[in-house]
Formats: sequence, C-alpha cells, structure tokens
Amino acid sequence: MSAARFLVSGRVQGVFYRASTREQALRLALDGSAINLADGRVEVVASGTADALDALERWLRQGPPAAKVDAVERMPYSAAVAPGFRTG
Repeated sequence: MSAARFLVSGRVQGVFYRASTREQALRLALDGSAINLADGRVEVVASGTADALDALERWLRQGPPAAKVDAVERMPYSAAVAPGFRTG
C-alpha cells in the first residue's frame, strides 16, 4: 500500500469537488479524505495501490464538470489513513 497527499487549487470549492472525489476514490478502492482548506484549495489524502493513486491523480487534475483545476501538487504521505473515504 502507498499513500499520497494532494493539494488541488483552482475553482474547487462549492462545485461538488470533494463529493465527486469521494465517489472516484471509492471506485478505485482507496481510503482517505478530502477537505476544504481556508485558502481555497482542497486537500486530498489517499491510501491504496500505486496504480489507484495514479488514477486518482489523473482524475483530480480534471475534477467534476463545474470545477476548474489550476494545479495539483502531489507528495508522499506517511501517517496512518483511516479506512473508508470521508469529506469534511
């Protein structure tokens, strides 16, 4: 298992980005979370196979139809990730 943290910037709040990310992550059998940050970005933490994380990253770069993603920063994540996928 691998884990990664993604910081997504652009028009990603108020456009169902977190809920859509959760749906995609569950399809990919990933655990983790997606939360809004005060600076307008969304933080996504996910754990699963390397292939699933790569697929999630590709999806994050596009997002749901109403989103406009400007950038996705990916970094390794070493803390424990709770089972399931939550938004908050």
